[in-house]
Amino acid sequence: MSNKKKLPAAQSSALLNTLKTRFDKNMTRHKGMEWAKVEAKLNADPEKLWSLNEMEATGGEPDVVGFDKKTGEYIFYDCAPESPAGRRSFCYDHEALEKRKENKPKNSAVKMATEMGIELLTEEQYRALQQLGNFDSKTSSWIKTPSDIRKLGGAIFADYRFGRVFVYHNGAESYYAGRAFRGWLRV
Repeated sequence: MSNKKKLPAAQSSALLNTLKTRFDKNMTRHKGMEWAKVEAKLNADPEKLWSLNEMEATGGEPDVVGFDKKTGEYIFYDCAPESPAGRRSFCYDHEALEKRKENKPKNSAVKMATEMGIELLTEEQYRALQQLGNFDSKTSSWIKTPSDIRKLGGAIFADYRFGRVFVYHNGAESYYAGRAFRGWLRV
């Protein structure tokens, strides 16, 4: 493991404190789970803690939303009320970024997620997130696009309006100030 993907002790401690505070404040997202077990998993995998720090640093407010009994892994989603501010104004993927001739965004959602060590939420995961609260009521988020749509040049994004989730399409090379991406991570 490279040192780049390991946080200094003080930063790890501060992040764990932030995550614990969020965990305790939002118990409805993870009923029946214990912070001590989550923390033990995080301490055992510094690279995942680094990825959670990237999620936090870009405004994602990651929190535990599930536990996979088969793998023994906790599942974190970005739970910021609106799309993460530090990930906005990106097109969908690197291919879309390369196609733009003018006014290129700084990055793409897929590339940044990969750099962070996380994945974009799928439509199913995005809908599950909305069962835990109302997210993206003023913004929107790129979600993992099925390959058949992407092959045709499109990408999908979602938001929450009028009490329901809406999934839309756009050209993958488009980007907007109010659209970012939400990610997830297994620990």
